[in-house]
Amino acid sequence: MTQKLRVLILCTANSARSQMGEGLLRQLAAGRAEVFSAGAKPASVNPYAIRAMAARGIDISGQQSDHIDQYLAQSFDYVITVCDNAAESCPLFPGPARRIHWSFPDPAAVSGDDEAVLASFVRVRDGLEAKLRQWLDSL
Repeated sequence: MTQKLRVLILCTANSARSQMGEGLLRQLAAGRAEVFSAGAKPASVNPYAIRAMAARGIDISGQQSDHIDQYLAQSFDYVITVCDNAAESCPLFPGPARRIHWSFPDPAAVSGDDEAVLASFVRVRDGLEAKLRQWLDSL
């Protein structure tokens, strides 16, 4: 039996991009990976991220925003940063962690009505899903 991959997804606030990535990868990896997410300045999970993922059939409402320090002593196979700030400030992780960086815009930075803001989260969710599918196919 092969061992599960350990993957940490990082973003500054761990409120949207990394949370959606965590939920997506859990589903897409279908038990082949242990998935975590964290941030340098954790905030609560953004309600729009929860809504965008629910529309995709994935419930992330029970996920929490964790601080990156919780994971510094752990070993990961991959550390994926999904925002430029996290990529620049990401600490080194012990062990074999390979770093991957995907730059996604902050969907929470979009202003407008409810529909416009939700659409920005859906765009980022779909972009994350495409990247994660491509990455999993390459393993």
